[in-house]
Amino acid sequence: MGISKKIAVFLTALASTMMLAACSGGTDDSDGMTKVRFALDWTPNTNHTGLYVAMNKGYFEEAGLDVEVVPYNDSNPILLTDSGNAEFAVDTQDRMTMAKAAGADVRSVLAIQQSWTTEVSVLADRDDIQSPADLDGKTFGGFGSPADHAILKGVIRGAGGEGEFEEVTLGTSAYEALYNKDVDFTVPYVAWEGIEAADRGVELKNFAYTDYGFPDSYQMLVVGSNKWMEEHPEETKKFVQAIQRGFQDAVDNPDEAAEILQQENAEILTDLELLKKSQRMLSENYMLDDEGKFGRQTEKQWADLGQFLFDNELLVDGANNPLSEAPDWNTYFTNEYISE
Repeated sequence: MGISKKIAVFLTALASTMMLAACSGGTDDSDGMTKVRFALDWTPNTNHTGLYVAMNKGYFEEAGLDVEVVPYNDSNPILLTDSGNAEFAVDTQDRMTMAKAAGADVRSVLAIQQSWTTEVSVLADRDDIQSPADLDGKTFGGFGSPADHAILKGVIRGAGGEGEFEEVTLGTSAYEALYNKDVDFTVPYVAWEGIEAADRGVELKNFAYTDYGFPDSYQMLVVGSNKWMEEHPEETKKFVQAIQRGFQDAVDNPDEAAEILQQENAEILTDLELLKKSQRMLSENYMLDDEGKFGRQTEKQWADLGQFLFDNELLVDGANNPLSEAPDWNTYFTNEYISE
């Protein structure tokens, strides 16, 4: 599927999700508690640890918030938020940027991770692949994201290659396809699939995007509905600071946080050692900025990745037409609700 078709599919999902808004009731205040719905981007994992820590330790309840987790069900979480079917969501910077360009009235309020937590991975025994430049002519096991192809092309070109490769859309089957040598490379989360591969004895060779001049990204964000936040500024501040507190606990005590994550999702998450390894890696390497702070965002990081998406015509309006000028990146994020 070409990039333009992938973007068209993305926009169709946007329109379909917005139609669900008529069935949604927004917040529901009862017993003095404000109802807040939080949409996941996937089944519970260590990208979500702070949410479950905050729920388990009563941080939301202390703030007068009744938080409901909206399980992942193939619906785009940002579009659920835009349509009024959730107040907040978790998702990636590139997906939020494309959704907002297409008309989603949302804004990032918290950076869960300060850098890419995905990398280009090949099997370690591939002596013919020593850098991303060697991926020209190879096959990528992809996930159907309209941005992935352009991002990988940018990384390959940054390494000195042409950026020409084949792509097959496999979803989560891409990892097994790599291990079975059915594809040449894919992009696992290093703190999840990377750990799983090592535990299975599968040796990988990884290439970080930023090592080849590619812009960095806030891999995971907490995204809020502008409409809801404007109507509920105090509740927004309370929610953001409560979930920030949960993630800060995960930074400070990764093993305890992993145990809470499993406890809150016992039927889904059964491998506690994987959760601990994953949370330790995220807490030590990805969740704090250069000043050792959690959650903050900068215009530069938004502009760097956003400009790449804009230059590659991945930012399109609701009619699938490329934007004629780059957006004001300050409207894509805010630090106003986090505690210092």
